[in-house]
Amino acid sequence: MENKQPSQHTTPLTHREGQGSGSARGGSIRVGFGFDVHQLVPDRDLWLGGIRIEHSLGLLGHSDADVLIHAICDALLGAANLRDIGYHFPDTSAETDGIDSKILLRRTIGLIAEKGYSVGNIDATVCAERPKLNPHIPAMQQCLAEVIGCDLDAVSIKATTTERLGFTGREEGISAYAVCLIQKCP
Repeated sequence: MENKQPSQHTTPLTHREGQGSGSARGGSIRVGFGFDVHQLVPDRDLWLGGIRIEHSLGLLGHSDADVLIHAICDALLGAANLRDIGYHFPDTSAETDGIDSKILLRRTIGLIAEKGYSVGNIDATVCAERPKLNPHIPAMQQCLAEVIGCDLDAVSIKATTTERLGFTGREEGISAYAVCLIQKCP
């Protein structure tokens, strides 16, 4: 039985013509991941998914601190290889002081559109002990779909607790995770 060794002249798959990220053939759909966390404090409104939710505490941040929108922005920017939300909208900028995060999301959609991408879908999870978020999810989905300019079905939002573990379990803050798919516009 003959032992065939691979040729030393074999081109690695990632270097073959038409292969690899960013090429016209390989870069038509991309995936991004985002994460954000903000501290819960008194005397602030609680904004999640673009809507105001009644609660005794709100999220602390330079903007309105909408942790869900910030995670979505990071996922979208990452998918388009445009760095992160802090790079585009720094917390040292007077322009973004107290800004409505829906404006940041609109601008993020504009940034990915400049690279020729549109949103395929978003899947996000918010981690909070209180308030209970399930009753607010349809309103969040509607708001985000309108801001993004996509079908309602393209925005999935889930809520969970951390079973009273960690900073979210102690109700010190809220975190959010998001993944997205973006696609080259036709």
